[in-house]
Parts: sequence; C-alpha cells; structure tokens
Amino acid sequence: MARDFYEVLGAPRDASADEIQQAFRKQARRYHPDVNNDPAAEERFKELNEAYSVLSDPKQRARYDRFGPDFRQIPEDYDERVAAGAGAGPGWPGGEAGGGRVRFVRGDTGEGFRGAGVNFEDLFGDLFGAGGAPGRVAGADQEAELRLSVEEAYRGGRRSVTLASPDGQRTYNVTIPRGVTDGQRIRLAGQGGRGSGGATAGDLYLRVRIEPHPVFRLDGRDIHVQLPVAPWEAALGAGVPVPTPGGTAKVTVPGGSSSGRKLRLRGEGMPGARGARGDLYAEVRIMVPPRLSDRERELFEELAAASTFNPRRQR
Repeated sequence: MARDFYEVLGAPRDASADEIQQAFRKQARRYHPDVNNDPAAEERFKELNEAYSVLSDPKQRARYDRFGPDFRQIPEDYDERVAAGAGAGPGWPGGEAGGGRVRFVRGDTGEGFRGAGVNFEDLFGDLFGAGGAPGRVAGADQEAELRLSVEEAYRGGRRSVTLASPDGQRTYNVTIPRGVTDGQRIRLAGQGGRGSGGATAGDLYLRVRIEPHPVFRLDGRDIHVQLPVAPWEAALGAGVPVPTPGGTAKVTVPGGSSSGRKLRLRGEGMPGARGARGDLYAEVRIMVPPRLSDRERELFEELAAASTFNPRRQR
C-alpha cells in the first residue's frame, strides 16, 4: 500500500501551500541523491517528489483528499457519471489508470533530477549554488565527537585530531578554546563534505565530550572536588592544599568543620568567555588513620575521656 503523501512530506493534512513547499524542501535537502549517497536516498527522493507534485497542485490535492491513493484511477467526470447513473468506465479502480507515477531521469548531463510539476531551480536555488544550477551542490556539514580530559578542556590550546573519512583518515589541527564545555561544538570551516561543480565544501563540527575524571566533577563551569582532612585539621582549622585542573590551590578549613561541608574557591573553576570563570567547591571529608600508633591511640583515648561531644545528639 502506498504511503500517505502527507506522511511522506511530514506535513499535516491542513497544511497551507507554503507549508507543503517548506516540508518538501526540508526533506528534499536531506534525500536529494546529489547530496545523499545512501542507495535508498534515490527512492526516497522519488517518493517525496511524487507526493509534492500532487499536494502542490490544488486540483490534484483536492482529488487526493477526497479519493485517497486511488485518486488517479477515478475518472474526472466521476460526479457527472454517478449523477447520470452511468458506469464509471475506464479509470475506475481496476480499469485503466487515469494517471501515472512521476518518472525520474538521472544522467551525466549535470541536469540532476527532474520530476513532473516541480521547478527545481525555484526550489533549490540556494541549495545548488548561484543561478540554481543543479550541477553545483554545496558540501554537507559533518559532525564528529572530540573527547577531552578535564585538564585539556581547562587549558585549551592546539591539538592534532585524526578522524576516519570516506577517503581514509584525515588529520586536523584543532584550536580548543579554554574552558570548553561538554556538548559545545568547535567549527572547522570548509572541512566537511566536498561540494560538487565548484561549490563550497561544508563545515566540520567537533562536538566536545569531556571524559569522567577520578578527581574532578564538572557542573557547567563549576568544579567539585573532595577534600580529605585529618580529624585535628577539621577540629582546629588548617590551611590545606586542594587540587585544581590548573595546579594546586590552597583553602582554609575553618575549625569545627564536619564531613560534607563545602568550601568555595571563587574563580578557580573552568575559564569562560570574556574572562568569566566558574568556582571550585571543595567538600570536606574527615579521614582517620587506618592504623594507629601506640601514641596516637593513647591521645585518642585521652581525648575520648576528656570530651563531652556526642555527634549523635547534634542537630
């Protein structure tokens, strides 16, 4: 069974003529065989063109809406025949067809595809280049994934990237902006799909994926890190070194800090555009010695005897 023409174009049944054309243009840009090398694209494009040739013609569209996929087999004078009580004659379902599918020809003449009732120069002037010449096809934009460590994203700089392509492997020298974020795209102008007939090449977009890190967790431009401290540092307060992607910073742990307390280092997060930077959040984690020396055990026992602190009563 033939697919519904509205479904083929991706347009609602109440679409206006302009919406029908816009829907066709959107789909045709994707499936035109001069742009899409997938063997199935040619058949898909034929289907699109047939749907558009019918739905862009008010008279044919009205008949299609009324009679459905078999509208070509319904005689033009159907209403008159029914009113007169006459037989349907040739053209009735099962008889001689009242119309045919659009025929496509693709040769080496540079004329590309032609379909009945479709003016490709008008529809694809901006796609095929100056003058609407179908022999000139702009290259398609392409996208690839670029995986970076947190440190690479933090520092930015130059990097050599090798990607697979239809012609083999290609290597690009990429400038990575400082503070690039996960999901951000880096554009390499003119490095995408090749154009034909002298048309410009498309662009290559590298979508950044920042890999998980054993120390740092990113939240936008903010960086989160766990900060191990000794019990006496948490109790008495201390200046403690904290790692950042750019090196080591120092944070002051206030006395009386418990595990889970977050200490903010303003401006120590990921760099951003126009000098804006994120913050770094160090989360206190109180660590105890896995094995106590005799003296350490003696001091802890002395502290336990002297202290009235009960953490289970704290609110």
